[in-house]
Amino acid sequence: MKQPTIVGLRIDVDTFRGTRDGVPRLLSTLEKFDIQASFFFSVGPDNMGRHVWRLLKPKFLIKMLRSNAASLYGLDILLCGTFWPGPDIGKRLADTIRNADNGKHEIGLHAWDHHAWQAKIEKWSDQQLRQHIKLGNDRLTEIIGRKPDCSAVAGWRCDPRTVDIKQEFGFNYNSDCRGDELFQPILEDGSLGTVQVPVNLPTFDEVVGTETTAEDFNEYILDKMVPGRFHCYTIHAEVEGGVMAQQFEQLLQMAKERNIKFVPLGQLVAAQTELKQDRIVTGPLAGREGWLGWQQTSLDK
Repeated sequence: MKQPTIVGLRIDVDTFRGTRDGVPRLLSTLEKFDIQASFFFSVGPDNMGRHVWRLLKPKFLIKMLRSNAASLYGLDILLCGTFWPGPDIGKRLADTIRNADNGKHEIGLHAWDHHAWQAKIEKWSDQQLRQHIKLGNDRLTEIIGRKPDCSAVAGWRCDPRTVDIKQEFGFNYNSDCRGDELFQPILEDGSLGTVQVPVNLPTFDEVVGTETTAEDFNEYILDKMVPGRFHCYTIHAEVEGGVMAQQFEQLLQMAKERNIKFVPLGQLVAAQTELKQDRIVTGPLAGREGWLGWQQTSLDK
């Protein structure tokens, strides 16, 4: 029998509603297809609505209009924490997070405050950055009764300083940047850091309206999952666990028919015998506003 095409499946959970509604729906869908994945949770206050001020930036506004974000995410997400205090995700939805852990999925830290990480990381001192990671790590440890398996910064907003500070937390691996293959990051002192699992496939909101349509997205993304190559694919609980839930289930069925197998990111790490050494740098990505963390050799291509 032909070997399956292996694809790491990363699920980012950014918001209160994504945790409350999207995660249970995704857990049910994944169980139906006997798939384990890597869930990355935001566990502090949901202040995502404060991104509304980014609408003043033309590139962000164009992305929101192109991806029809109001219908994709819902107004409650787009305004959460703007006119009232954002709900504490980890306190109110701890059982939902534990259910993902009980389902034998990998559990990782995404953020304490997703909005704050994306909007303020450049302005934070080392201590502020370290404190945000610690708050999230401690909360997630409290919820699942052990330290998280892994971590993935919010919005791929990772720079060399972040990589250095994250070494203190002992994650099994990190998925903080975009790139083309697994690698060990070269730290600022020249030593090697925790394995990075970069994302190499585009997300729904990055390409719909430019490279494909919503209706054709499944075919578009599956065509990029080429046998014999490294692949890491990110979905969002707010999208594929929400308005796009039926289409995501169809994607899993189509993937099964193509002999594509989704696995937790840790399984990609365990299967790799040799790791490239590379640096994390920052740069732009088509379809996203602002800078992201990149595997240097991938950005230089």
